[in-house]
This record gives sequence, structure tokens and C-alpha cells, in this order.
Amino acid sequence: MRQNLLDKRQNLLNKILESFSSVLPIIVIVFILSVSIAPITGDMFFKFFVGTAFLIIGIGLFTIGVDQSLVLMGEEIGSKITRFKKLWIILPAIFIIGFFVAVAEPDLNVLASQVAFVEKNTLIMTVALSVGTFLAIAFLRIFLQIKMARILSFLYIIILAIVLSPMISEDFIPVAFDSGGVATGPVVVPFIVAIGLGLSFVRDDKTQQEDSFGLVGLCAIGPIAATLLLGMFTNNADKEMSAELVYIQNYDSVADVFHEFLVQFPHYFLETGIAIAPILVLFFIFNFIILKLDKQTIIKILVGLLYTYLGLVLFFTGVNVGFIPTGQFLGGTLAKSAPLLLIPIGMIIGFFIVSAEPAVIVLKQQVENVTDGAITGKGLGRGLSIGIAISVGLAMIRVLSGISILWFLIPGYAFALVMTLFVPPVYTSIAIDSGAVASGPMTVTFSLPLALGASQALGGNIAADAFGLVAMVSMTPFITIQLLGFISIMKKKRTKPLPVPIPVEADEIVDLTEED
Repeated sequence: MRQNLLDKRQNLLNKILESFSSVLPIIVIVFILSVSIAPITGDMFFKFFVGTAFLIIGIGLFTIGVDQSLVLMGEEIGSKITRFKKLWIILPAIFIIGFFVAVAEPDLNVLASQVAFVEKNTLIMTVALSVGTFLAIAFLRIFLQIKMARILSFLYIIILAIVLSPMISEDFIPVAFDSGGVATGPVVVPFIVAIGLGLSFVRDDKTQQEDSFGLVGLCAIGPIAATLLLGMFTNNADKEMSAELVYIQNYDSVADVFHEFLVQFPHYFLETGIAIAPILVLFFIFNFIILKLDKQTIIKILVGLLYTYLGLVLFFTGVNVGFIPTGQFLGGTLAKSAPLLLIPIGMIIGFFIVSAEPAVIVLKQQVENVTDGAITGKGLGRGLSIGIAISVGLAMIRVLSGISILWFLIPGYAFALVMTLFVPPVYTSIAIDSGAVASGPMTVTFSLPLALGASQALGGNIAADAFGLVAMVSMTPFITIQLLGFISIMKKKRTKPLPVPIPVEADEIVDLTEED
């Protein structure tokens, strides 16, 4: 027992050190900016520092808890629900799972709180219904063995038709694409990825690797289409297309900063508890009807959920109290003093910030496990970092220039869909999932506020210019991960061993110099 406790303590310490190494580059960047071109007051930097400590510990607890709770629950539900072998039972059950998990997604609540022109609960319900629907569609894809490339092409053609429709305001489009990104955050991703792994065993054949991924990506597409439809049927004429910017408060002492965290902590404790509760209820219902797990496994899952819950509370307290105001302040200050630096600084932040995304950590582990190390977590992480750096840089160009997001999204997704013809299907499935998980809480609570603050300082259209950053973050990994797959194929072809020459007997040698 004592050794078991020591192992758990060491595991927690290792996870915290890993999260610290992931967040350290962001700390260094903020510090360099604060002492150079974007001076930050001492109280704000201290608040950022305390928020970072909350975030680091929160990620550590979350990553420990998610493996023995959400992942285990998802795998059990995904594998056992298919035993019914009746679609009229399986599809409604999967829809209910997707709906409740999406309602529990804290990222969605963060974005909905920052959008001023759509009622918060309306946006959350719209996204949750679409996630449930598209999770069921994703299962049908596995069951009917429809190629991911085909279904992606079909869905994006529909989305393109809606986007080009004159019935929707162009200012609404970035928010619609952002809703797809935030719908797949730290709660949704591990649960759905695990369900996908369980569902993939329905067909134990050569497509099993491909079927293990893609559910998250498809669940990210649903909210885009649903929110666009919401925009078409919502009268926004009397609503300002803007964002709810955080009021940046100055503090008189260190005690006031700690008091702010103490005041906000119960709020996120309650909010995260309300978010996690549907998943807990869902688990007990499914366990009673389908799973029938033993007492020891149930206790393990409940303890894991407790770790996950506490980790998310600390994480969201840290990012909302410490990160959002800092990101917004830095964006506004840079826009006023050195606007062109927003592009390279945004790219640097984007490159490093994805490493701290909780859902990315989960996906990298899952990819390594399912592919038996053929696709490494390190390689996947490198591809994601490059993609996010490009996307945040492009987003800052939009903030500075006001270029429509369609000039980036249409050619970007067109190129990504063309790439599906040249890479193995498993790379396409992983790529679409990678784009979905990269747009997590770190992006929503630091990179997006950076763009919002800059857009406000420049007097731009916040809804049209700043929103859409999450959409860009979702798109570029879809391209870069497939490019990595294409490069990998080319390398294998080049390093293919040459055929071994057939030995020739001595008496078969012909002297070509001998005259007839």
C-alpha cells in the first residue's frame, strides 16, 4: 500500500513537471514582453504568475485523472454498446453521450461567454445537439466503412454552400467556425477518442487504426454547420456583433491578487462541477444498463473523475483569472506600440502554447498506443506546433488587415481535402482530430484574448477580425499532419532497399573484349 502511494505521488510529480515544461515557454515570452515592448504592471504579472501555478498543477491532476476515468469509461461504453447490434438502440445512445459530454465542455462555455450577439445557452444547446448528431454519424461511418475523405468532402461542400449564402452575416462566420474548435476540448476529446477506440473493434480488420480516429474531427464539423444555420435563422440586426472583453483591474497589493483567486475559485468549482455532473450521471445509467462494472473498477473511475474535476477547476481558475486578462492586455499594448510584431509574437506563442493543451496530451498518447509507435507523439506534437504557429500568425494578419476569414478557410480546407487523396486514411483521421484538439482552452483563454485586445485597440471589427482565430487553429493541423504523412511516404519510397543482384557463375562470365 505504501509503495502504491509513493508511486502515485511520483506519477503526479512527473505530470506536474511535464506540464511545467510545456508552459515554461509562455512564461518566458510574457516576461520578455513585459520588460521590453509591452510593459505589464507588477500586480498583473503576479496575477499571471499565480494563474500559471494553478494551470500547471491543474494539468498534472487532469492528465492523471483522465486515464482512469474518461478514457476508461469511453472504452468500456464504446466496446459494450455495440453488443446490441441494433442501430435503433446504438445511435440514440451515442447521440445522448455526445450531447451530455458537449454540454459538459468548459471550453464551449468560455467561448459562449465571450460572444455578445448570441444568447449563451442557445449557443451551447445548438453545439451540444450537433455534437451528439455527428457522433452518431461518425459511428455510422465506421459501421458502413465510408472513407473519411468522402464524408469530409461532402460535409465541407455543404458548409461552403451555407457560408456563401447571402442569408448569413459574414461577421457570424468566424464565430461559427470557432464553435467547432471549442466543442472538442479537454472533456470531450478523451471521452470520444476512447469511445472511438471501443467502437473500432466492431470491425476487427485492416481499417481498425483508421476507425480509432476521426470521431473528434467529425464532432468538430457538426457545430460549424449548426451554428451557421443558427446565424441564418437568428435576427442579429438589433445586436452588436462584438465580444465580451474582460475588465482589466489594477490591484493595490499582493493580498488583493490572492483575494481575486479566492473569490473566483468557488465560481469555477461550481461551474466545473455542473459541467462534470452530466457525465457522472451518464456513467451510472450506462453502468446499470450495459457496463455492469465491478466495484473496484467503479471506485477507480470515480477517483479518476475526482482528479479530473479538481484539475479542471484549478486549470480554468488559472487561465480565466490570470491568462485572459494578460493576453488581452498584451494584445492591446502591442497593437498600439508595435502592431507588426503581433504576427511573429503570435506565431511564437502559437508554436509553444499547443504543447500545454490537455486534450493534445491525451491525443498524442492515444496515437502512439493505437499505431504501436508508428506515429510518434513527438512527431505529432511537432506537426501541431508548426500548424498552430502558422494559424495564429495568419489570424494576427487578419486582425491587422481586416481580411475576410473566407480567403484563408476556403483554400486551406480545399488543399487539405486534396491531400486526403495522397496519404494513408489513418493520417487523414488523425489530422482532422488534431485540428479539433489543438483549439483547446489555452488557445481560447490566451491566444484569442490576444487577438481580441489587439482588435479593440486598433478599432477594428472584433467579431469579424478577432473571432476566427480558433477556426484557423483547427484548420492548419489538418494540413500539416497530412503533409507529415506525405513526407513519411516519400522517405520510405526513397529508402526502399535495392534488389539483391543474382550471383553469376564463373563459367557464365563473358569476355566482351574477346574478338570473334
